[in-house]
Amino acid sequence: MLLEVRAVAPFLKNGFVLGCEETREAVLVDPGDEVDQLLDVVSAKRLSVGHILLTHAHVDHVSGVARAHTALGAPIYLHPDDLFLYNAAVEQATFFGLTVEPPPPVDRSYVDYPEIAFGRYTIRVYHTPGHSPGGVCLRVGRTGTTGLQVLVGDTLFAGSIGRTDLPGGDHATLIRSIETVLFAMEDEVEVYPGHGPKTTIGRERRTNPFLIT
Repeated sequence: MLLEVRAVAPFLKNGFVLGCEETREAVLVDPGDEVDQLLDVVSAKRLSVGHILLTHAHVDHVSGVARAHTALGAPIYLHPDDLFLYNAAVEQATFFGLTVEPPPPVDRSYVDYPEIAFGRYTIRVYHTPGHSPGGVCLRVGRTGTTGLQVLVGDTLFAGSIGRTDLPGGDHATLIRSIETVLFAMEDEVEVYPGHGPKTTIGRERRTNPFLIT
């Protein structure tokens, strides 16, 4: 599988391109301020993007959705519990002293699409509220397998966890999502967070100071 990550200031938020090396079908995940870099990857690798997937709707994860949708025409996916955040993207940006283009309407709910295919791969959607009510994690692997990569948005970081002091956040819910959903996965599963470097489930299970009891 092709997996490309890009991040730019001010948020240094990771955006992703996932592509099938055989069919060149692809998905875009969390297009933010780095959207032009993601679109450059799509063009350079001659990919056809069929889905725009959002792990949640905080402004740094959706600021490039309008640009991506205009360029690609692909449907936008979001968990319905985060629609209130998505619809307030402009107001969220104003809070940080920034401006963003209002994102277009969401096309598809993860409630109706718990699995999303691209080429020879399938993404399985796991609802992991806590950082935000509609946060999800996206586990990807060859179709017919469980997969060894999971994109976790801001649920879990290398050595840390997502903040819960923003609207809709809840610390106890976040911990429960990590322990019951992510920590149910195998140690070798690679974790790709919304900020910072990748890690593994096993490493975070053993060493994350916010999760060791």
